[in-house]
Amino acid sequence: MSRVTLPRRIVKTLLAKQQSEGAGATVRRSIGTPSLRSLNPFLMLDHFSVSPGAGFPDHPHRGQETITYLLTGGMDHEDFAGNRGTLNPGDLQFMTAGKGIMHAEMPRQNPDGSANVGLQLWVDLPKRLKYCEPRYRDLKAEEIPSVVADDGRVRVKVISGRSYGVESAKDLAYTPVVFYDVEVQPGGRVEQEVPKGWQGFAYVLEGADVVFGDGEGGERKVGQWHNVVFGNGEDEDGVVARVEGTEGRAGRFVLVAGEMMDQEVVQYGPFVLNSKEEVYQAFEDYQEQKNGFERAKGWRSEIGRSMGH
Repeated sequence: MSRVTLPRRIVKTLLAKQQSEGAGATVRRSIGTPSLRSLNPFLMLDHFSVSPGAGFPDHPHRGQETITYLLTGGMDHEDFAGNRGTLNPGDLQFMTAGKGIMHAEMPRQNPDGSANVGLQLWVDLPKRLKYCEPRYRDLKAEEIPSVVADDGRVRVKVISGRSYGVESAKDLAYTPVVFYDVEVQPGGRVEQEVPKGWQGFAYVLEGADVVFGDGEGGERKVGQWHNVVFGNGEDEDGVVARVEGTEGRAGRFVLVAGEMMDQEVVQYGPFVLNSKEEVYQAFEDYQEQKNGFERAKGWRSEIGRSMGH
């Protein structure tokens, strides 16, 4: 069973403010901003909303992994190696850019005209894997186990990790990460262990305010679109959260933690390496279509053509 003896301290909370990204997309970015540049091993967290006519047309990556979790709608994906697919609600894609990928991520047209909404998390790659071959792991909604706790008032989708005795699929990303989608009904309380020493955060997606335990006996109420950054003290072994009241809306949040890395992070746009020299080299490799970007030559995605890219 998942039982927490000492909840992690809350180091900081911040509101993810809306900004433009890609071509006509809007995102609420909480990691990768002036107030939280990075959170080792996490580089960026975007809560995106993309309508048809907007999107993320052809662009490169090197040196990181991305985890995309689609909440509503549909997103098409295509890359220069011929990989393509569609994410539907509840699906995830784990992409390892490695030495180089060029791809496009574009929204589907929903019958009711609604936007396509999800999360994208950028995770650093350890130095030894910066130049690995790119790869993808898709995780379909029906492959994600869920567990109900606290007399039905808590439901946890176990995307990566273990919760209340239920384990997720394995080997989704190179960088070890746990990832839970948690819904707590009024009066409900969840306890989730997090590997000791790992860096963790919670992002409140929707619904009621969530009251998070804050170290020894304290609590903090956190609203929608806020990121809660937790400490990782030696004795702090997990996260405790509850929703007040006896009726009304549930609170929903994702809880994520990752194994920290002892390495320099030099990021410029879509390239994340360990030195400025490697970033300069990445730009040169991309522009000259070499060292992993050979297949970029003359490539244009089908899904990006609608935007003239």
